[in-house]
Amino acid sequence: MYQQRTLAITLKKAIESFPAVLVTGPRQSGKTTLLCHETDGNADYVSFDDPLERDFAQQDPNGFLARFKQRPLILDEIQYVPSLLSYLKLRIDTQAQRCGHWLLTGSQQFSLMRDVSESLAGRVAILELPPFSHTEYPREDLEASLWSGGYPVVAMYPERRDLWLRSYVSTYIERDVRQIRNVPDLRTFSQFLSLSAARHAQEFHSADLSRDLGISQPTVKSWGGILEASYIAYFLPPWHINYGKRVVKTSKFYFLDAALVSLLTRQPNANAALTGPMAGSLFEGWVITEAVKAFMALGRKPELYFWRSHDGLEVDLLIAVGGKLQAVEIKLTASPSVGHLAPLNRFLQIVGSDAWEQGVLICRTDSARTMPGGHLALPWNQFSTWLQSRLQAG
Repeated sequence: MYQQRTLAITLKKAIESFPAVLVTGPRQSGKTTLLCHETDGNADYVSFDDPLERDFAQQDPNGFLARFKQRPLILDEIQYVPSLLSYLKLRIDTQAQRCGHWLLTGSQQFSLMRDVSESLAGRVAILELPPFSHTEYPREDLEASLWSGGYPVVAMYPERRDLWLRSYVSTYIERDVRQIRNVPDLRTFSQFLSLSAARHAQEFHSADLSRDLGISQPTVKSWGGILEASYIAYFLPPWHINYGKRVVKTSKFYFLDAALVSLLTRQPNANAALTGPMAGSLFEGWVITEAVKAFMALGRKPELYFWRSHDGLEVDLLIAVGGKLQAVEIKLTASPSVGHLAPLNRFLQIVGSDAWEQGVLICRTDSARTMPGGHLALPWNQFSTWLQSRLQAG
């Protein structure tokens, strides 16, 4: 069963405008399904997970490509054959006006983005497909959203959750990590993955992880980069009026899927996850991830930040929209109060006209309502739709 993806609209525009389109994102997020569905079965398809096709493309790239002439071609997991990109460039340049003929997917950012930028600059549109957002696959209760996450298989078939997630993590460590970066000690990396999950929605301090794991800080930073490159994690940078200070401050760290966090931190069930010590972090991470997905659906890099004052007040999320910053506070409460608005009020006093006057509090209230100072309390299950509308309008 195909589930409509928000990225489809952006994908269609890209296919009409560029000779090649690359859809990247984590494994099993639905990249191939999206391309096959949006081309309506009118494209040829090759997966480089197939060693025979991979060897053919590496040994005889011209012969490999000569098999496909008239119909668009989907090349799945292109990162396995980076040498093919230069041959694609030659074919694109001979038919520069032929748009949407080469459709690529890839699951890793580091080497793939470098190879694509070097070979297909100006010829390829690069889009990112994360797991389902709430607008794509809504759930009625927050427990289900956090427990099942957004990976299509788990979201659509929650009875497969535990086995699928454990297999996903095992495959990720044994396969993807080795391909992205030469990590000789996979056992320690597995421990790093679990300790990182326990720090979900916290600042990423490499010194702490270095001490706990007995490895160097440069190694921790490198491994954090692996999580980011493979779309397992997202680093939310701090916002500061002084850009130089903004660069050197520590980012906050989030897994891009709440179900993986629950698995790696050994949450026993959905109810325990939402009532235990990780509850606030899981909810905050869910909101941050929905914001990341909203930008990706429009083919844009996320312009997201957090802010912390010298005396400890923190605005959980700042969203660049319409030329200003939208301040968003995230609280796992069903009873929003004036006290929850203090960080928003402080931030707006400091920033002034560079931010929207109305701050937003994402919480478990039953319905949207205006708060003192003109701020908006917004139910958690309305956030994704609200943000998508704001980004499209802004």
